[in-house]
Amino acid sequence: MSDSYNKFENKLEVTRKALKLLERYNFGVSLETKSSLVSRDIDIFKNITNKQSCIVKMTITTYDDNISKKIEPFVSVFSERFDTIKKLSKNGIYTGILMTPMLPFITDSEENIVNIVRKAKECKVKFIYPKFGVTLRDIQKEYYYKKLKEKFPNVLEKYEKYPSTAYMHNALRTKELANIFVKECNKHNILYNMKDIISEYKKENKQLSLF
Repeated sequence: MSDSYNKFENKLEVTRKALKLLERYNFGVSLETKSSLVSRDIDIFKNITNKQSCIVKMTITTYDDNISKKIEPFVSVFSERFDTIKKLSKNGIYTGILMTPMLPFITDSEENIVNIVRKAKECKVKFIYPKFGVTLRDIQKEYYYKKLKEKFPNVLEKYEKYPSTAYMHNALRTKELANIFVKECNKHNILYNMKDIISEYKKENKQLSLF
């Protein structure tokens, strides 16, 4: 599995060519990414939006670029992603945030969540879909713990004592953080419930198709 805009995309334009095919044959598109390079293809997203459904989802899990560089060193820092969301929204692309995974003891704080929502409001996102925790399958856990030891050594001991399943590490304050998140989203009129997101998305695309 790879991001649609991985490090080779700028040169090879595989995703751009795929988007052109979708546009040519009148297909809609739903795309997830962590790269600011997605803004390069705004022209195609706009054309698709004029004929079919188009949605771009940007993963954002912290507002702090210093943490961003540690947890995701090979992709755009979060400030760049927020700027990209602003460009997409300004061009009429239905754009939202995937706020997942929220890493226990690293990004699962009230301050982080509130700042993400407030920054998202500035960028005019349509929705934020959250998940308060991280999934760790088999070898993922081994690799993740290795990286914790390198970059967040004080956190590793907390994980080793952590009440988790073999698969899921939930945030310890999941319920409290979820309530804070919902309150902040409601304050800024940002959708967060998947049913509401789908309903609004369909309604908006139906209105666009009429024109």
